[in-house]
Amino acid sequence: MHLPGLRTQRPLTEPHPMSEEAGSLAELQSRYGTRHRWLLLVTVMIGSMAAIISSTIMNVGIPDMSLQFGIGQERAQWVSSSFMVAMTVSMLTTPWLLVRFGYRRTFMGCMWLLMTAGMAGGVSTDYNLVLVARVAEGLAAGVVQPIPAIIILRAFDTSEQGRANSFFGMGVVLAPAIGPSIGGLLVDWMGWRSLFFMVVPFCLGSMWMALRYVPTTAPGGVSANLGKPSLDVGGLTLATLGTLCLLNGLVTLHGGQTGLATGLIGVALACFVGFVAWQRYQAAQGGLPLMNLALFSHRTFAMGTLVAFTYGIALFGSTYLIPVYLQLGLGLSPSHVGTLMLPAGLVLAVTIAVVGRYSSTHPTHLLVSVGLTLLSLSFALMCIVNLQTALWVLVALAILGRIGLGFVLPSLNIGAMRSLDKQMIPQGASAINFLRMLGGATGVSLCGILLEWRLSAHGDSLTNVVTSPARLAAFDEVFLMLAATCSLALLAAWQIREAPHHTRA
Repeated sequence: MHLPGLRTQRPLTEPHPMSEEAGSLAELQSRYGTRHRWLLLVTVMIGSMAAIISSTIMNVGIPDMSLQFGIGQERAQWVSSSFMVAMTVSMLTTPWLLVRFGYRRTFMGCMWLLMTAGMAGGVSTDYNLVLVARVAEGLAAGVVQPIPAIIILRAFDTSEQGRANSFFGMGVVLAPAIGPSIGGLLVDWMGWRSLFFMVVPFCLGSMWMALRYVPTTAPGGVSANLGKPSLDVGGLTLATLGTLCLLNGLVTLHGGQTGLATGLIGVALACFVGFVAWQRYQAAQGGLPLMNLALFSHRTFAMGTLVAFTYGIALFGSTYLIPVYLQLGLGLSPSHVGTLMLPAGLVLAVTIAVVGRYSSTHPTHLLVSVGLTLLSLSFALMCIVNLQTALWVLVALAILGRIGLGFVLPSLNIGAMRSLDKQMIPQGASAINFLRMLGGATGVSLCGILLEWRLSAHGDSLTNVVTSPARLAAFDEVFLMLAATCSLALLAAWQIREAPHHTRA
């Protein structure tokens, strides 16, 4: 049965005889008609809100958490870094999970894990247990992240992708836009533990909707479990080990243990080489590799992933750095930090709504380049801020950076993957999100390491109660590093050239 705007008449494989069973893609399309693709998008959007909130909201509470547990900045940053590592690696499992268990079981399983891990983190009295909860949250959030892009590219015609992208993008940033403001108030009123519980209502809402609108089938409308494909455990092990060695190597390098750091980074490089070789072997043997390297033969996608990696460094590094800067550099309270970030978050939502509508009709490289330029400028201008700077200047700089994000976020993933065949879309969404998050995990570590190094060079430490111009100078140098990273991403962004747009049947 074909309904206007739905691209299911040519699935990845021949439809399974049981595709009309209750909860299958075909059955839900028949029941809800053309509304189904929008109801499905809303459902995964709410789940994505929960995942994004869990990734960003804890940054507001890191200073208070580090004081309560009596830990330094290097250990405190692992609240963010451990989440990022887990989310980065788990993204690679999304295509396999969707084929093996289907959309509904995969999505609902992630929502259950995210919610229970959040509640466990909120009641933990030991820092190590908090880290375990953050890892569990990251695993759930990582699997969810690629799913919306897969749905937009598979369920919507090219002519509708811009509208779907705009709707999803605007909705998914509203919660994290308001989240830091609410989070800042919660930290002031009830402490950092309350931040863990913010994901609960989103998870409950998304699970309620998933039972009604998310199909039990796998991508393409075929039944899940078809052939029961094996997970590429070897590739997943190499990716996990390589990511952990890279990040620990960076931290150890800053700690002065040059030999150990060199060894860890060397192991990370060896894991990268081994991962590539293993993926090629898996493909040659007819298996299901964790990452399909054939994706990178598409020039638009290859350049898009390079942009995603460098952009991830700047985006997630700044997400970690800015709350720390405002609280420990400028001496603002968590509630003030949240209030300052609220206007920028709302502007981001509006920007995504506007730019998203044009993302399917305007060149991706132009939209992404404009966004990276504005983001780089917002970082560079942080150097003009001092202890006497008016608060409206901070708000203006935050808004400038969020406008830049609004140009990049709805454009990059969809534009980079539009030239891919439908069979490669789930793998493509997984790969580009993985590389962006790998850049993000690296960025969080780099910002923490560089900040500690420059603070030491300027004769200051974040353990000192009173801030100083020397401390601000150290922060400025880290912001300049982020600006330079965005400028490097610009070089790759300009190399993205989209194929002529056409509507796929």
